[in-house]
Amino acid sequence: MIRRVIQLMLGLPLYGFGISLTVEAGLGLDPWTVLAEGISLHMGIGMGWVTNLLGLLVLLLWIPLRERPGVGTILNILIVGTALQLGLDVLPPIEDLWLRVAALLGGIAIVGLASGLYIGAQFGPGPRDGVMTGLHRRFGWPVWRARATVELTVLALGWLLGGTVGLGTLAFALLIGPSVDVALRLLDTKRKASPTEPVATVA
Repeated sequence: MIRRVIQLMLGLPLYGFGISLTVEAGLGLDPWTVLAEGISLHMGIGMGWVTNLLGLLVLLLWIPLRERPGVGTILNILIVGTALQLGLDVLPPIEDLWLRVAALLGGIAIVGLASGLYIGAQFGPGPRDGVMTGLHRRFGWPVWRARATVELTVLALGWLLGGTVGLGTLAFALLIGPSVDVALRLLDTKRKASPTEPVATVA
């Protein structure tokens, strides 16, 4: 239990900080951050605070999908966006292209590690992942279809609102899965307890 709590409390702020690096890189964001940036531009409040609000709104979708949040779900809503906002407040602007690329790749790697930490702690999925698994369980959609439908819709809406879509968006899509998979193989506490069970995957 102590290890699980430590993983959760390290993973969530680390996730937010990793996302802040991808934002500072300015080369393109993951779909949910594109939406948060687009909303932030129109509302005039920080992206991190928008991320927290989005998490809360997404959690409401769990009700018709009959999903149940865990402690990790609630803490995800409170911590990830806050850490993202703090990261944006303290990180200096990045001008050189090679440094921006390094920030993007470093941010993706940190998000992958952070995902392995908090998912592997087994305290419940994040609010966005819960929507995808809820669609899978409620309507029988394949997880890949649920994920693609949700994230493409979110990406398109965020882009229309002015969020940053670019090569970084593609890089995130291609690299985040393998990064999380490697991290989970090392950090999934359920797998450590039961070596015969398959490694958890990101919804």
